[in-house]
Amino acid sequence: MDSDSALDRAFAALADPVRRAIVARLSRGSATLGELAEPFDISLQAVSKHITVLEEAGLVWRTREAQRKPVHLDAAALERLTAWIDRYRLDAERAYRRLDVVLAASARAEASATAAQTPRTTPTTRTKEKES
Repeated sequence: MDSDSALDRAFAALADPVRRAIVARLSRGSATLGELAEPFDISLQAVSKHITVLEEAGLVWRTREAQRKPVHLDAAALERLTAWIDRYRLDAERAYRRLDVVLAASARAEASATAAQTPRTTPTTRTKEKES
């Protein structure tokens, strides 16, 4: 599976709020199907289908421990998603920093222009103005 296809599958899997909640729960540690189903008002079969989608997207994996079949979060898969997002986030932040520099320079230039146009008053001038 190429990296773009893997990203597409992972982001599509995470588009569902139930699957995001499952990933959030698994970030605290592995859990069984029953444990993952507890907070939801849906059937075990529906939760199992959500886990299958996450598994096919490479975000989780299952093991067998006697009678238990815990589901585990694949932290490396999340790291790949984070790295992809960070690459574009950093590009956007650089653009915003450049914009901040331009806006700050523009504000300084405007302040200088305004200061140059404002007539300076001396204390004597202000006193004469008050007397009038």
